Amino acid sequence: MSKKRGRAAVVVLGDIGRSPRMQYHALSLARQASLKVDIVAYGGSDPHAAILEHPSIFIHRMAEWPKFTQKLPWVLRCIILLLKPVFQFIVLLWYLCVKIPAPDLFLVQNPPSVPTLIAVKWASWLRHSVLIVDWHNFGYTLLGLSLGRGSRFVAVYRWFEKHYGQLADGSLCVTKAMQHELAQNWGIKATVLYDQPPEFFHPSSLLEKHKLFLKLDKELRYCEGIQDCISHEGTDIRTNEQSDTLFTTITGSGIAEKPHRPALIVSSTSWTPDEDFSILLEAAVMYDRRAAALLNEDDSEQEVVFWDRMDTGRQYMYPRLLFIITGKGPEKEIYEQKIKKLNLRRVAFRTMWLSAEDYPMLLGSADLGVCLHTSSSGLDLPMKVVDMFGCGLPVCAVSYSCIEELVKVERNGLLFSSSSELADQLLALFKGFPDKCDVLRSLRSGAVETRSSAAWATEWEEHAQPLFLKVTSKDCR
Repeated sequence: MSKKRGRAAVVVLGDIGRSPRMQYHALSLARQASLKVDIVAYGGSDPHAAILEHPSIFIHRMAEWPKFTQKLPWVLRCIILLLKPVFQFIVLLWYLCVKIPAPDLFLVQNPPSVPTLIAVKWASWLRHSVLIVDWHNFGYTLLGLSLGRGSRFVAVYRWFEKHYGQLADGSLCVTKAMQHELAQNWGIKATVLYDQPPEFFHPSSLLEKHKLFLKLDKELRYCEGIQDCISHEGTDIRTNEQSDTLFTTITGSGIAEKPHRPALIVSSTSWTPDEDFSILLEAAVMYDRRAAALLNEDDSEQEVVFWDRMDTGRQYMYPRLLFIITGKGPEKEIYEQKIKKLNLRRVAFRTMWLSAEDYPMLLGSADLGVCLHTSSSGLDLPMKVVDMFGCGLPVCAVSYSCIEELVKVERNGLLFSSSSELADQLLALFKGFPDKCDVLRSLRSGAVETRSSAAWATEWEEHAQPLFLKVTSKDCR
């Protein structure tokens, strides 16, 4: 490379608004490395305002594969979809080689691997730039979820992923377990860059909570299908639209949290096969029944007693739970139909998609986070848990091989392997909510400590920036 261009290209063959780690990379390249940054990705969801407002970051939204092909007959769809990687390759190469200025480096998210790694490597050759791959997971293991690990397509995909991964000038990855796998079985030396939340993830103040709950009030109180314990409150209890929310109210001295509010639990999901959402639904049903049994409630009553305004004791030993499930994905409608059929007395569900600004506020306002991510490879960590810790939110997460690199049991969260185990944890954590749940309070303190132990900017400067400087300083282009 004969001359520094002062420019980087961040490449995502996906929705940039749903790729938080690559957004943070772009911000760091612009802020800390003082580079102009071109983001090449698909549209769909808006990235954070910090990305949109930064004068040195430019977003280039590519044309996507036509969605009408999803409605074609199965045989015809399979034939046409063979053309999809070719279409993506041509569009991606056009943007990387023509539409954007030549960069010093390309930083590409993997997966998806095909045709992404091929197109970006070709572009790096043609534009005399270096290539760095950020390994979030393995593409062939994700493909294996639908086709099976023994599929020939999966084997071919793995070959391309490994071959072009080895051609990169540098690599980052998200866990030590993945670093070891890349070194031992792929011949790739990668630097571990743990996900860390940026500064806009933080615990929410009472004012921020109140404003958010006012904004979401209609969505939270409205229930499709049968009435539940939250929508019932919305029709019978709410009195002042301007000052009263499900969780907060304005008093003479300011904003206060309601003493008998529901416990708010947040789970972010991509609604894909690597997250078994049925575990959460089963746990909710178990919590509902066990709480009723522990409170000696008669399940045979025809009229459901959602709450008693005069009761300040026994009824609130186990609170109502409100689960807010955020995210977009292919299985969302399937699970929404299942949720509508549940007949729960002390639990309610809401599904929604939040803006990049409101999502951190929701995490900072919640009482618990739940993560159902299991990892197709068993080697990556869920970014959603990192975001939750950034907001000081304790987490219950599905247990798998390397999750303890992130979730420290009984310090900042708990791990579960079954719906029954998750239900037990919900009962233990929320008994006596909100004032007498010492275990939940202890886990929250641990989550806040995890948040303060490291920051994205610090981690990026220590681990990623030296790699970028090293590969771009080589005069080998």
